[in-house]
Amino acid sequence: MPAQSLARLLARLEELQRDSGAQVRAQLQRVLRELARRRFPDAASLVRFHESLLFLRAYPPSAALLRQTEKLLATFKTRVDELRAQDVEDFELFSDSDISGIAGTGFTAAFSYDITRWLARAHPRQVKLVWDRFDNLARIVNTFPRFLPLFAESAYVDASVPFRAWLRAAKKRGETELAWLLRQFAQLPLTEKEQAELFEPFQFWVRWELDDTKATRTHMRLPTREIFYQRTPLLSRRDVSLEREFASPPLPVAKLSRQMGERLLAQGRDTMAVRFRELHGFTYGDPETVWRADAGRGLVLYLWGVPAARRLPTLAYHAMLLAKNGVPCGYAEGLSLFERTEIGVNIFYTFRAGESAWLYARLMRLFNQLLGTSVFSIDPYQLGTGNEEGIESGAYWFYRKLGFRPTDTELAKLDARESHKIATRAGYRTGANTLRRLAAGHVLYEAPDAERGAWDRFHVHHIGLKIARRMGREFGGNSDKIVRASAATIARALDVRLDSWRADERRAFNDLALVLALIPDLARWSVAEQRALVQLIRAKAGADELAYLHRLQRHKRLRRAIIKLGTPNAADEDAGRES
Repeated sequence: MPAQSLARLLARLEELQRDSGAQVRAQLQRVLRELARRRFPDAASLVRFHESLLFLRAYPPSAALLRQTEKLLATFKTRVDELRAQDVEDFELFSDSDISGIAGTGFTAAFSYDITRWLARAHPRQVKLVWDRFDNLARIVNTFPRFLPLFAESAYVDASVPFRAWLRAAKKRGETELAWLLRQFAQLPLTEKEQAELFEPFQFWVRWELDDTKATRTHMRLPTREIFYQRTPLLSRRDVSLEREFASPPLPVAKLSRQMGERLLAQGRDTMAVRFRELHGFTYGDPETVWRADAGRGLVLYLWGVPAARRLPTLAYHAMLLAKNGVPCGYAEGLSLFERTEIGVNIFYTFRAGESAWLYARLMRLFNQLLGTSVFSIDPYQLGTGNEEGIESGAYWFYRKLGFRPTDTELAKLDARESHKIATRAGYRTGANTLRRLAAGHVLYEAPDAERGAWDRFHVHHIGLKIARRMGREFGGNSDKIVRASAATIARALDVRLDSWRADERRAFNDLALVLALIPDLARWSVAEQRALVQLIRAKAGADELAYLHRLQRHKRLRRAIIKLGTPNAADEDAGRES
C-alpha cells in the first residue's frame, strides 16, 4: 500500500466499513494492517480508530476481519497509556460523554445513589470519591453529625471544618472513603428511597478508572450464539417496512434464569454508566423478568421489567438492551397502557451509520409480540424538542419515513407542505426552524390491526392533571386525603377488602383508585367487568407487568373510559390556560 497520511487512512477505513464484497474485505484488511503499525499523535485520531473498529466488530464482514478487529481493540489500553505519557493536549477528550468508555481511560461523574452503590460494589478498585468538584460544605455540616460523634461541635465553630480528616480517621483500615460513606447512608434508619433523597443533593463525584476491564466499550460483549457476517450491503431505511415487520413470524424468545438475568443487567448498568447514562429500567431492572429475543442478522434484544416497588402508577414499564454480534449498540424503554406504548430508543452514536431503521423495526416487533402493543407514540424530545442533536440529524423524518404520522392537525398540515416540497424540489432539505415546529408534537404509528385515531390526543398527563384539579377542588390540595377518599370509594364500588392484600397490591390499588375515581359510572359496571378490574389491579403488583398489560388489553370498557380521561376536552383546555 502506498504511504498515506494517518488522516487519509482513517477516512478510508470509515468509508470501507459500511461496504461489502470480497474486494472491499481485502482492502479493509490492508488498511487495518497499516493502521496497526501507526502511532497516534492525539486522542482525536485514536478515538476515530476505536469507533471504526467497534463498528466493524458489530458488523464484521468476515471471520478474519473480526479476529483482526479484536486483536487491534486489545491494544487500546497500551495506546491510551502512550498518549497519557506524552501528555497530549486533547487527552481530556476521552472523558467526553459521547466518547467515554475506551479501555485505559477514566472519567469523573456524579451518579444517583443507587448507581453509585452499584459501581462501588461491582468495581471497588476502580471507583473512588473525588473532592475537587465538591462545593457543598453546608450539607456536610448538616448531615455528617449523623455519622461522626462530636463532629457537630467542630462543624458549627469552624467555617472550613476538615471533614475529610474526620472521614479518614473514622473509616476501617483498608476501606475506601466511598465505601465508608455509602455504609453510613445505608445504616440510617430510613428507607432506601429516603436514603437516596438525602444522598443525591450532595452531588458526590466519583472517578472511574476503567483500566482494561470488560466494562469498557472496547471490551463489553454480551452472550452471542453465532456471529452474523456482513457479506451483503447494510440494510437502509428503504429496505424496511413496518407493515411487513408486523406481518412477519414471531421472534424466537426465551426467558432467562434469574442468574443469567442478573448477569445481563449488570452488563447493562456498566454499558450505560460508562456513557454517563442512567435509565430507570437499568438501575432497577428485575432479573426475574428478562427475556431474550433473537432478531436475526446477529441482533439480540433483551427486554425486562422492574420489581413491584419500582413500578409506575398506571403505565407498564419495560426496558430493552440491543446487542449486535454481542456488542451493545443501543437501548430502549416502553411505557405502555392497553395497546399503546410510548417508546424511547437510542442507537449509540458509533452504530448510527449501521442498520438503525431495521433495528428499530425489530424492537417494535418485539414490543408488539411480547407486550401486545400495536400503537407506538414518540415523545417530542425524540424528534428534537429540547434536543438539538435530533434537529441536526433530522430525526423527525426518520420516524415519518418509517410510517409514523403527526397527530396534531396543524402539524399534519405543515408536514404535508414539507413533504410536497421534498417530492417536487430537487435537493430540498427542511430547515432547522421548521424541524423544530414539526417536533413540537407526538407522532404515532398504528400497526395494521390497530384502531386508527383512537389515541391521537391521549396522554397520561391529562389524567394526572384531572386528579390534581380534583385534589385542589375537593381536598384542599391534600394528597393524603384524596388517596384515602379515592381508595375507600373504589373499594366500596368493587366490593373488595384490602386487609388480605399484600403491601405492593395495596399500593397498586391506591394508585389506580385515583384514576378509577374519575370514572362516573364505575359502580354500574357489570359484575364481570368489576371482577376483571380487581384482577388487573392485583396483576399490577404481580411477578411481571406483562400480565397486567394483557389484562388491560382485554378490558374494553376500561379502555374506553381511560382514553376519554386522557383526551382533553374544551373544558380541560380552558382550565389549562387559566392555570
